[in-house]
Amino acid sequence: MEKYLTLLKDLLLEYSPKALYALGLLIIGLYAIKFIIRLILKLLKARKVDDTLQAFLGNLLGWGLKALLIVAVISKLGIDTTAIAAVMAAAGLGLGLALQGALGNFAGGVLIILFKPFKVGDFIDAQGEIGTVKDIDIFTTQILTPTNKRIIIPNGTLANSNITNLSAEGKLRVDLTIGVGYDEDIKKTKDVLMKVLTTHPKVLQDPLPSVNVLELADSSVNFAVRPWSTVEDYWSVYFEITENCKLALDAAGIEIPYPHVVEIHKKG
Repeated sequence: MEKYLTLLKDLLLEYSPKALYALGLLIIGLYAIKFIIRLILKLLKARKVDDTLQAFLGNLLGWGLKALLIVAVISKLGIDTTAIAAVMAAAGLGLGLALQGALGNFAGGVLIILFKPFKVGDFIDAQGEIGTVKDIDIFTTQILTPTNKRIIIPNGTLANSNITNLSAEGKLRVDLTIGVGYDEDIKKTKDVLMKVLTTHPKVLQDPLPSVNVLELADSSVNFAVRPWSTVEDYWSVYFEITENCKLALDAAGIEIPYPHVVEIHKKG
């Protein structure tokens, strides 16, 4: 018994200073990590970095610093940390390979949040989908289509493809093609169509709308009808101007040609 007490006393004398030093390092390190994270979050907020990215970077930095602190504390206890570092490196490599797709989406999310090719509420065309951006997460972006479908697009794919931000300039040109018969007066047709554009309340007058001959097609003279609208009024202008052009041309007696079916009767 005396032998074991002596051994315990020797162990306490040997490891007590190391344990106290390691405990002190742990306490001071945790407070230092909190201070560093708080300082970095203030800097990110001052630079108006997105809140989602702020929270994610804060958590990522916190876990990384805590892992380094644990390794430092263990080393102060006199334990060899070489094996621990090797295990952590192997685990990190395996995790990185397993989460390769997720890391790509994370990197894409960071790029989108930092460079802001679009923001929540913008109307965009990306990955073959057109809709309003409803949410930008760190891994995915959600858009709502005009048919009320919610599309979730991975940020990795989105950040490495073409993105058309239809809301960026605040105005959109509506492209319509109206065809009339070859016998109709071109100047009169242009005047009728232009009056439709200039009298519609949702058509912008800056830039000015335009009506021009687009092409001489097989059975019609086609006019390029180009009103401008806000992003919010785009579809209203598109449908209403199409309808109003038809009504105005009918009222002016201007024919809109349509395909004629010719029947050939064979004599028996």
